[in-house]
Amino acid sequence: MLYVKEQKNMSGKVAVVTGSSRGIGKAIALRLAKEGYDIVVNYARSKTAAEETAREIEALGRKALVVKANVGDVEKIHAMFAQIDEVFGRVDVLVNNAASGVLRPAMELEETHWNWTMNINSKALLFCAQEAAKRMERVGGGKIVSISSLGSIRYLENYTAVGVSKAALEALTRYLAVELAPKNIAVNAVSGGAVDTDALKHFPNREELLADAAANTPAGRPVKPDDIVNAVLFLLSDAAEMIRGQTIIVDGGRSLLL
Repeated sequence: MLYVKEQKNMSGKVAVVTGSSRGIGKAIALRLAKEGYDIVVNYARSKTAAEETAREIEALGRKALVVKANVGDVEKIHAMFAQIDEVFGRVDVLVNNAASGVLRPAMELEETHWNWTMNINSKALLFCAQEAAKRMERVGGGKIVSISSLGSIRYLENYTAVGVSKAALEALTRYLAVELAPKNIAVNAVSGGAVDTDALKHFPNREELLADAAANTPAGRPVKPDDIVNAVLFLLSDAAEMIRGQTIIVDGGRSLLL
């Protein structure tokens, strides 16, 4: 565990961003730090990258707590929030970003592939939200935003397990939005089109996806990480107060042509 030494605290608010050592998670964590949040940087494997993210947050004048935890494991989730209690004592925002999955056709999936994907992409939201909500309630409310993908509502090649897990995530977002509303906790999701990050490198048809996005996105360009970050920040803002249980699609209109 790396705890970056305390800086002057302008807001006192704390954001937990799962899977924030790199990619879109890191971009979200850094933007939230710029907005004045102290950040919990969660990672499962990339310790060096997570510590680099923490240093960048520190350079912005915020505090960072780096926690290694596979969020597909409920015991690890409980341990992570216990560490958060020790260091920060509160949670105001949860961005459920961590994702993984096995990219194979449905007929080639094994039980271990299915369980791994569902645990990290779906189960993690439920149990992270339970822990976060307890802390949010103590400070008068909070916001939860998850990162989904178009595979939740559209067929994508080799994407069966991930797509189903994201569909479950979006359904859970709706249930949590209703049940947590009395606690002044807003719950939503952001679903992005193809974004060229490290995660996309695991797709066997990566080049095809990027070429399609470049050629067929009505907005005239592929989606960039900042497009996803902007949507997340909007949902975390007071301007989105009456948006509850929704999945905002950020794809430049690509899915309208499918």
